[in-house]
Amino acid sequence: MGSLTLAKAKEILAKHTTEEHLLKHAAAVSAAMGAMAEHYGEDKEYWEAVGYLHDVDYEKFPEEHCQHVRELLAPEGVDDETINTIISHGWGLCVDEPEPTTPIQKSLFTVDELTGIVMAYGLMRPEGLKDMQLKSFKKKFKDKRFAAGCDRETIKKGFAMLSDMDPADIMTCTINGMQAHAAELGFAE
Repeated sequence: MGSLTLAKAKEILAKHTTEEHLLKHAAAVSAAMGAMAEHYGEDKEYWEAVGYLHDVDYEKFPEEHCQHVRELLAPEGVDDETINTIISHGWGLCVDEPEPTTPIQKSLFTVDELTGIVMAYGLMRPEGLKDMQLKSFKKKFKDKRFAAGCDRETIKKGFAMLSDMDPADIMTCTINGMQAHAAELGFAE
């Protein structure tokens, strides 16, 4: 496991990303990854940092996403294991390897798209993320027309990868993680 901190991840991302929606997405994935780390009993800050940096090359290279991660992060002193973890979230989507094999890689692959649905549902609710319930979220998840840009097949592939967790628990971790960072995500508390 690398020594990347959340503060360092934020410093690095600020050099490569300026679009507000990408920064909010980084914060959402970071929040969800923190909750997943807690579930697995892992280093929460490290997992949050990985989540925060996962799209480091997206703004500059949207058509070659995940293919420029190494060239942006290696000069910053980010270790190979962390770089491979970040690249792995694009497995089967924009890169052929590395395939997610560790809990952190599988979690990142899964929550990346899942956070988009949670965010969209929060934006349509008068109370935002506050008191979001799993049962009502599941209905939105099943409605393919809702947040249609979020790839549910990728999320389901991630659920299958995380076979030691029930999909409902993954959804709950994602919601809880994002609720804990509601203000950072633009929601009133």
